[in-house]
Amino acid sequence: MSVEKLEEYRDRIRTELDRVVDFWLKHSHDTQHGGFFTCIGREGKVYDELKYVWLQGRQVWMYCRLYRTMERFHRPEILQAAKAGGAFLRKFARVPSSDGGGGGSWKCAFCLTRDGKAVKVQRTIFSECFYILALDELSRVTGDTDMQAEAEQMMEQLVVWVRVDPSGLGRPPMPGDAPANGMAVPMMLLCLVQQLSEGRGQEAEQRYEELGAWCVRQILQHLQRGGTAVLESVSLDGAELPGCQGRLQNPGHALEAGWFLLQHAAARGDQQLQRTAVDKFMELPFQRGWDRQHGGLFYFLDVDGFCPTQLEWSMKLWWPHCEALVAFLMAYSRLKEPQLLDRFTQVYQYSFSHFSDAESGEWFGYLTQEGKVALDFKGGPFKGFFHVPRCLYMCERILDDLLEKKDR
Repeated sequence: MSVEKLEEYRDRIRTELDRVVDFWLKHSHDTQHGGFFTCIGREGKVYDELKYVWLQGRQVWMYCRLYRTMERFHRPEILQAAKAGGAFLRKFARVPSSDGGGGGSWKCAFCLTRDGKAVKVQRTIFSECFYILALDELSRVTGDTDMQAEAEQMMEQLVVWVRVDPSGLGRPPMPGDAPANGMAVPMMLLCLVQQLSEGRGQEAEQRYEELGAWCVRQILQHLQRGGTAVLESVSLDGAELPGCQGRLQNPGHALEAGWFLLQHAAARGDQQLQRTAVDKFMELPFQRGWDRQHGGLFYFLDVDGFCPTQLEWSMKLWWPHCEALVAFLMAYSRLKEPQLLDRFTQVYQYSFSHFSDAESGEWFGYLTQEGKVALDFKGGPFKGFFHVPRCLYMCERILDDLLEKKDR
């Protein structure tokens, strides 16, 4: 592909990132109580004041990453917003655990009122994960070592819940509920391993090396049926589960796992894992998940071709396309195989022509199978300032690197 085409992609992505950041800077900040509004309508109007902890953490992380690594975002209002979001999280997010013991005496709420009162606690680890992500990144821009230590301590608690004693999550085992390995948990822990060890020196790398290797093994268990399918859930010993749960595929998750694995492999010079990441966790789910009639990636699929039971299975959501853009561009930057850039181009053309809102800024999140806007809000309980800006940020940096190498 020509340098001019790569520059065209880079310039469009850079402009889009600026527009997305401006949208959230303008519409999401709660200057009265701190933190961020995330339920935001098409044109920026707040339609619900509930604050979702995982989205608060994601926004703090995203602001800090932009501030720390991109010169044009090294702006005082971005740093101040990140600090205010971090202060809100540290003051209100942690709540007592339901069992008061077992795996620990606290959890993070899933949802808070505008002024910080807990509304709901989920029996999963994801609010805690994004709390850690936020605190670690915020500590890097503020130099707050206590904040870094808190993130590391919370990471230790997560590992206990996942690998030793899940009782602190408040989810009692049911006799008919077979334990399963869902791909989201090792994926998220691998993301945290990369976050907590990045640039922290050899000691931090060694501290998380075993956990990172465990996460990789857990993710690779999801490659099933002789290496021809990535399944969302498997048994604890890596076998296929019966029924709908066992047949479920989530192309976006597999693609995200693919670039997580690729980053891990590249840092260690693991050529075999790099090849597996690209061939099995990117190419397979893309081939299976791309809608050849209407374009875009399906949200869920059944590996045996049954209709998935998830009502939104055929919709086109923003975040799988974001993960696909990152995955294929990152893979191309590593392997320089032209078909990987072709994949990126295919997803790029669909995403910018369907999700991007040229009038009001930001991206729509939920499209019908045919590609029409189904829900026109820009933020909600699951969509915040994360997948779109992270994708644009990562793609811009990868393209910068590719163009710099071409110039040389």
